[in-house]
Amino acid sequence: MNILRRYILNHLSVLFLSIFLPLFAIASVIFLIKLATFTAVVQLSFLEMSKMYIFVLPEVLFFTLPFSFFVAASLTLFKLSNDNEIIVLFSLGIHPNFILKTLFKPALLLSILLFMNFFILYPHAKTLSKNFYTYKKSEAKFNLSASEFGHSFGEWLLYIGENNSDGTYEDVFLFKKNITDESEVLIIAKYAEIINETSVLHLKLTDGEGYSYHKDKFTQVNFDVMFINDSLTTHLRKYESPLEYWQSDINKKKKKRVFITDTLMSLLPVLTLFLAASIGIVHIRHNKGKVYLYLFLSIIAYYELILMLRGPLGYYSIPLIATVWLITTFIIYKKAIINKF
Repeated sequence: MNILRRYILNHLSVLFLSIFLPLFAIASVIFLIKLATFTAVVQLSFLEMSKMYIFVLPEVLFFTLPFSFFVAASLTLFKLSNDNEIIVLFSLGIHPNFILKTLFKPALLLSILLFMNFFILYPHAKTLSKNFYTYKKSEAKFNLSASEFGHSFGEWLLYIGENNSDGTYEDVFLFKKNITDESEVLIIAKYAEIINETSVLHLKLTDGEGYSYHKDKFTQVNFDVMFINDSLTTHLRKYESPLEYWQSDINKKKKKRVFITDTLMSLLPVLTLFLAASIGIVHIRHNKGKVYLYLFLSIIAYYELILMLRGPLGYYSIPLIATVWLITTFIIYKKAIINKF
């Protein structure tokens, strides 16, 4: 029996890898294209793009592993049926349930890994990805350079005469107009540099003059060093535990949908065992089997069931869909396999 288990699992592992790797590659390309759209807003180096890809890797794995296992399990049994090995096993008194028990252990292990992936790794990766993008977006707003059009620095209009190789600037002009009291402020500095401290940006001005005009009052100030703080700060998300992430009120509706969908997707390898056996185990002489069509329809039906019920039923859709799917597929398995073999 152990030899037979290893034989079935060897076939499963080979088919699983041959299905998972192409799906993983396609999903990775799709996510990389999505990440590439960020470059329209922020500048990302190859290393930073790689970091962003690592952040979305748990999500890529989550959408490829469950379907890969279901398809691989079905095609493994179909291949054994096509080679008449299934008929030989049943003729020797091997019950179909033995095959399901053999597939149950890797299915259960994969379901546990998928649950840990979305419940623990997903919040961490999602938070890091969001914070990294927010930081780069905030940083991009102050990618200052010499230009005839100038820049915006918080409430100030900023003009830079010249960029230096060490990251400093020369001949800097700042202008601010307060509409409320109709005052105007003009600051001129010979040198300036951007200082980033704990995600708060400071503009350090050196050797300059400041002019303030308010109706009938005009003021001039000379300074050696002046700091102008930007009012736009980078708001980074923080969480202490995965449970806190899922229970927080930030994007609560979206996280609720993700939690329901990902929980049911985590259960997919276990819940589809009866269906995989029903699709894969066929009598080739009498039934060539429409295995690929059945696989496609099964995946669409499972996912559409989640999308339709997660909204109106909420968290109750998890036990309902799991129970209905398991009972329905068991009935199909009993009629298609047990009664025939």
